[in-house]
Amino acid sequence: MPTAQHVPDLLSPEFAANPYAAYKVMRESAPLFWHEAMQSYVISRYEDVERAFKDKESVFTTDNYDWQIEPVHGKTILQLSGREHAVRRALVAPAFRGKDLQEMFLPVIERNARELIDTFRDRGTVDLVDAFATRFPVNVIADMLGLDKGDHAKFHHWYTTVIAFLGNLAGDPEVAAAGERTRVEFAQYMIPIIQERRKAPGNDLLSTLCEAEVDGVRMSDEDIKAFCSLLLAAGGETTDKAIAALFANLLAHPDQLAAVQKDRGLIDRAFAETLRFTPPVQMIMRQTAVDVTLSGGTIPAGATVTCLIGSANRDESRYADPDSFNIFREDLTATNAFSAAADHLAFALGRHFCVGALLARAEVQVGVNQLLDAMPDIRFADGAEIVEQGVFTRGPQAVPVAFTPVG
Repeated sequence: MPTAQHVPDLLSPEFAANPYAAYKVMRESAPLFWHEAMQSYVISRYEDVERAFKDKESVFTTDNYDWQIEPVHGKTILQLSGREHAVRRALVAPAFRGKDLQEMFLPVIERNARELIDTFRDRGTVDLVDAFATRFPVNVIADMLGLDKGDHAKFHHWYTTVIAFLGNLAGDPEVAAAGERTRVEFAQYMIPIIQERRKAPGNDLLSTLCEAEVDGVRMSDEDIKAFCSLLLAAGGETTDKAIAALFANLLAHPDQLAAVQKDRGLIDRAFAETLRFTPPVQMIMRQTAVDVTLSGGTIPAGATVTCLIGSANRDESRYADPDSFNIFREDLTATNAFSAAADHLAFALGRHFCVGALLARAEVQVGVNQLLDAMPDIRFADGAEIVEQGVFTRGPQAVPVAFTPVG
């Protein structure tokens, strides 16, 4: 089996600058290799990553989250399996689909998008990352939970620190320590609010979580705190980067942008293709319970496996012309793109499919619609250069645009 010496190093500046070129080399010459510094096996082909996510035989577990996620979030639903996982998911899932999402939270999403756009709709120029993308999903989640949006700076600091911890592939001790401090700070902030909400519930998601019961099981204060921490980090970072990348991709392809402007029903297609082409989460880890054979060799039991979503989503054996952004491609189904039947891997698959996928879809639909309404002639600002940042999660550092204010 090749080692990391035979392929571009995931921890190198060259990889950070352009991981997609490195992914191609991995898929072709080293679909499975051992990375010594990360102490992990790395897989890059669609069929292998899909197998790890869809796993129904408990070959690929989330036991790695005991050390990767628990130090910053506490014990979360991601670490659970079997009945324990099913019950906890049943407690939280209803708020993120169907009637609750439409009736309770769509107005929250619409209001937050409008309030942010009001701050720049008359300017004529704006950086969509700084003024909208980094704020919108966090504000929505804070509103959904009934938290004070005035604490946005705290929330943003916490979730960026958590994401840095999760992406600390090189094992920087300062990044690790900052992540662990965040767990303590967030608990000190959230636990009193949870206890107040138990005594006097309101019409918000936090109250719903406090009162939810399935088969006689209710969530503890720690359960709820951990879920809220996970929701802020996962829901903030990913939707933030997805919205920024969606506009960067469309602006780079004016014909496709024009099609979306004309037919807003294409927003789902644009979002799905963005998730495939430039997924916000580039890699997810799993742990093997037994020896398992994949393309390129066998991974021993008890090993950490790094599943490269960014590579799998550009696998030539799965997608035609995978390095082109094309919202009209025939090998990606927008109607399935936000369900466990998705034919991209950005939300994972199987029992750990992202519980917030439909929330992200609603946020993108509302946000993109309102932004296009406010900026009908949106274009890159003069001299704009899109630079993507990140290895574990990845997205544009800035998306500077110009537009003629409406009315």
